[in-house]
Amino acid sequence: MRSHLLNNTTAEHYRRTVTAGVERVAAKLAATERPFSGIGVDELSPVVDAIDLDRPLGDATAALDEVYLRDAVYFHHPRYLGHLNCPVVIPAVLGEAVLSAVNSSLDTWDQSAGGTLIERRLIDWTTERIGLGPAADGIFTSGGTQSNLQALLLAREEAKIRPEHYTRLRIFTSECSHFSVQKSAKLLGLGPDAVVSVPVDSNKRMQTVALAHALEQCVAEGAVPMAVVATAGTTDFGSIDPLPEIAALCEQFATWMHVDAAYGCGLLASRERRGLLEGIHHADSVTVDYHKSFLQPVSSSATLVRDRATLRHATYHAEYLNPRRMAEERIPNQVDKSLQTTRRFDALKLWMTLRVMGADGIGELFDEVCDLAAEGWKLLAADPRFDVVVQPQLSTLVFRHIPSGVTSPEETDRANLHARKALFASGEAIVAGTKVGDRQYLKFTLLNPETTVDDIAAVLDLISGHAEQYLGDSLDRAS
Repeated sequence: MRSHLLNNTTAEHYRRTVTAGVERVAAKLAATERPFSGIGVDELSPVVDAIDLDRPLGDATAALDEVYLRDAVYFHHPRYLGHLNCPVVIPAVLGEAVLSAVNSSLDTWDQSAGGTLIERRLIDWTTERIGLGPAADGIFTSGGTQSNLQALLLAREEAKIRPEHYTRLRIFTSECSHFSVQKSAKLLGLGPDAVVSVPVDSNKRMQTVALAHALEQCVAEGAVPMAVVATAGTTDFGSIDPLPEIAALCEQFATWMHVDAAYGCGLLASRERRGLLEGIHHADSVTVDYHKSFLQPVSSSATLVRDRATLRHATYHAEYLNPRRMAEERIPNQVDKSLQTTRRFDALKLWMTLRVMGADGIGELFDEVCDLAAEGWKLLAADPRFDVVVQPQLSTLVFRHIPSGVTSPEETDRANLHARKALFASGEAIVAGTKVGDRQYLKFTLLNPETTVDDIAAVLDLISGHAEQYLGDSLDRAS
């Protein structure tokens, strides 16, 4: 069994094994014609459950196809139009292979050295792009949910409220913001009424007049406005809240301003659309997900702050890991800033990407998918079979199939739900779903520069076909 340990004596074994795995994945990628096989959970579960994990195979590479590769969901396919999942760039995949083999842990300097400095440089690079100022800092995280949690932890601590009074704290965010805001409030021990949902306008952007009124009411009731969470790229609509106006209100009410830019952070590299983030530099904290619009493998996210001193709220010292004397000796232990202890060197993926492609290279690809969404919106707006909700700022399209016959809204809901499920079961394309008000809608999330307008048109035809087939079958059943 020692032959499987990665060390200087097994380098050739490592080379052969990884090469064989890469060849198998490369062949699968080249042969993939659909984003999904269409297999159901009842069919696949027995295959996985039947595996005897106590019996070694010696070489598990060949078995990967049956239990994983054959039925994986392939985000790189141009007709994967589902969630905020991106195809990944090759320099980042190389970085993933390197960091997994070396297995650095980014909690302390004596476990990561150069990795620590690379991560810190990337944090500085990102905060400079945002414009947070010379005192800015941050830390890589597992994803946007953790980034939002840490930012709101800092906001809670900066509010300087005793724990017995946490029920007085309020967080204001748009009705279209990410559910992690509510989850964070619960984890932080705030009251059930802690998160105040602010209405949005017709473009799904937070209404600042409503926000101002909510803040005024909060103060009048003796509650404490802990934070405002503005969203730069909502999950459903890609809408960007009016950041300058929100910043002004946060200053007026002495409230922490957090910007959830998990999706919209790709604009930081865009030469065409950078202006959509105007006002983000006023934020006290920002969430970015490089594993969305920077085309990085999961996981790659960060929490960024205007004032590095606020990160002290996540600092704990342990003699066996990061004793206080190390901080006094200016030894850079990243665990001093993080909610995690053991942490992967995910920053290497972004480092490799920027060194090979440059920021403009990433920005150009993100601009392409935003341009594609604009073309897709024109297609939907001109097609009587569909109702499209808003003109996109980023790269999402929310729409609904309108049946050719006269049916009830409820029947239209069922037709759209059926179309999504039938499309997924066919494996020909994958789309997401959501609700607008009480009605069921479908959603394209466009993060693949290889997707074309023709792909969008073809998937719309498939959706329409499935929906009309469902309605036709319903009429047959009723007659």
